[in-house]
Amino acid sequence: MAFPHLAVERNEHPVDLVERLAAQHQWAFDRDGVDELSINVAGEWTNYNVAFTWLEDMEALHVACVFDLKIPPLRNGEVLALISLINEQLWIGHFDIWPQDGVIMFRHTIVLAGGADLNRCQCETVLTNAVIACERYYQAFQFVVWAGHSGREALEQAMIVTKGHA
Repeated sequence: MAFPHLAVERNEHPVDLVERLAAQHQWAFDRDGVDELSINVAGEWTNYNVAFTWLEDMEALHVACVFDLKIPPLRNGEVLALISLINEQLWIGHFDIWPQDGVIMFRHTIVLAGGADLNRCQCETVLTNAVIACERYYQAFQFVVWAGHSGREALEQAMIVTKGHA
């Protein structure tokens, strides 16, 4: 079923709002075009690049959070198994492998159909959720890629919560 695309007037381009938010927080960012913006966010385990892309034909803002972890081809199957286990636990967004670069990314899309406006709270929430998800599962990806664990083993080890301080 095809739906006709209707021209919708918006109060503000969604990426303009994201850019303003990044500037207010003094986050390093690059505006790659009218419809794209990338923000660099420092995490506890690594740095993240969070890209916001406006998809006008779908009236959606795609958010992708990438971290620097290339998957060796021999570990690809086990990383996919880990991603499947992780995605079962997520309510918002999902992990995926970007096939062109072989990197892991967290993705989410905000649908703004019918001319709905994006708001600051939505932007902050999706960006925060993306970074928290990446931080939470970063070690599991490391265990699979560099330590040779299975996806299930890596997830179990990464989810161990320690109490107290060493």
